[in-house]
Amino acid sequence: MTKLSVNVNKIAVLRNSRGGSDPDPAEAARAALAAGCNGITVHPRPDQRHIRVDDVARIVAVLGGAEYNIEGNPFAPPRGSYPGLLELARIAHPAQVTLVPDGDAQVTSDHGFDLERDGARLQPLIRAFKELGCRVSLFMDAGSSDIERVAELGADRIEIYTGPYAHAFARGDAARELDACVRAAERANACALRNYLAILAAP
Repeated sequence: MTKLSVNVNKIAVLRNSRGGSDPDPAEAARAALAAGCNGITVHPRPDQRHIRVDDVARIVAVLGGAEYNIEGNPFAPPRGSYPGLLELARIAHPAQVTLVPDGDAQVTSDHGFDLERDGARLQPLIRAFKELGCRVSLFMDAGSSDIERVAELGADRIEIYTGPYAHAFARGDAARELDACVRAAERANACALRNYLAILAAP
C-alpha cells in the first residue's frame, strides 16, 4: 500500500530566512496530517539550517499516532545544540530513521551510500537505531551495486535517490532513469527490503 509522508523541511527554510517563528513547521505538519497524509518527515542537520532540534520534539506533539521519519547523517557528530542523530531518535522515538550520507556543503542530499566504503561503520549504527525500536532505511542511488548489501547490514528498506530522474524529466528524457528506479525497487523487493522514492521537483 502506498503511503504519503510529507517533508516539512522547506517550511523551516522559509521561517529561518524570515526570522521569527512563522511559518511554523509543526503547524505545517498538523495541516498535512489533517489533509490525510500518513506521516511526517524531517531532516535535521548539524548546522540546523532548516529543521531545528526543538522542531523535532514539537512535531512529535502533533503526530497523533502518524508515522515520524527522521532523516540524517549517522556519522555527523554532536555540534552545539545538535545532539547527533542517534540521540535525536532517543528523544523523539520515530517510527523510522532514514540514514543519508549528506554534509554541510550539500544544499540537499545528492547521492546515496557507498556500502563498500561505509558498510562497516553503518552496521553497528543500524543495530543501535533498531534497538531503539526504529525501522531503518538507507538512502541509495538507483544504479548502486550495493542494494543487496542493505539487508545484510540489518536495514529494513531503502530510499531511492531520484535526482537523476528529476533532471532527466526536465530534459524530456526520463524513461532511462525511471527504469533504473524500477530496477532498484525490484532488487530491493527480491531481498525482502521495502523501498520508497524521494520524489524531487524537476529543476
